[in-house]
Amino acid sequence: MSTYTQLLNNLDQLKLTKMREILPNYMDSAVINDKSITDILKEMTDEEIAFREERARQINLTISHFPFHKTIDDFDFSYQPSINKSQILDLLSLRFVEQNENILFIGSSGVGKTHLATSIGMEASSKRYSTYFIHFNTLMEKFKKAAAEGRIESVVKHYSKYRVLIIDEIGYLPIDRDVANGFFQLVAARYEKRPIILTTNQPLSKWGDVFGDYTLANAIIDRLVHHSYIIKITGQSYRIKGKLLYDEEGDVGNR
Repeated sequence: MSTYTQLLNNLDQLKLTKMREILPNYMDSAVINDKSITDILKEMTDEEIAFREERARQINLTISHFPFHKTIDDFDFSYQPSINKSQILDLLSLRFVEQNENILFIGSSGVGKTHLATSIGMEASSKRYSTYFIHFNTLMEKFKKAAAEGRIESVVKHYSKYRVLIIDEIGYLPIDRDVANGFFQLVAARYEKRPIILTTNQPLSKWGDVFGDYTLANAIIDRLVHHSYIIKITGQSYRIKGKLLYDEEGDVGNR
């Protein structure tokens, strides 16, 4: 067995995937450009590190369970002038994660709450913060099942482990008190320790109706807003954006 073959086998055994892939090109480069072994090894290890970081980023994005992959570059701020773009860009710096501050997006359906929450979450995930996205109703179903089985604490513990937790669309359906209590325990467990990003179509003043108990709702709100950014979005739904443009062109009557 040649030394070159042994080298390839060693790279396989050490799981240096990228270095094995690029080895032939770098050997050719060393001959042509008279590069030193130190330069070659430095460049190859740089490639391996970049490869591993990108692979880790993709894995993180997958396990974060985002509903779609959209960045802030995909967001049309001109359509929602009520949003402070500078504030959103500041949130993308992820200072809120280190400071354990929550983010609350409040607005009617379709105004871009989920897009913004996902964009910030994807940025956190790409920076290796453990991040998880879950729809509020899905989370409540998990608490409902856990309450029936007497294991609320295990659900709270599971969703407390993520550095950033995104809870989407609070308010579409009212929930039982036992389930609401489980959600309170989760919020309390993360309070001042790990941030929550949430979206809601209901003003905070109506959360008593959502949780079936104004006292409990106030306790939840108190912990969520104490250290938080509250971003209220007023505007039209993106889902009718194309229709509005179509109407303005006067083409509807031609259909």
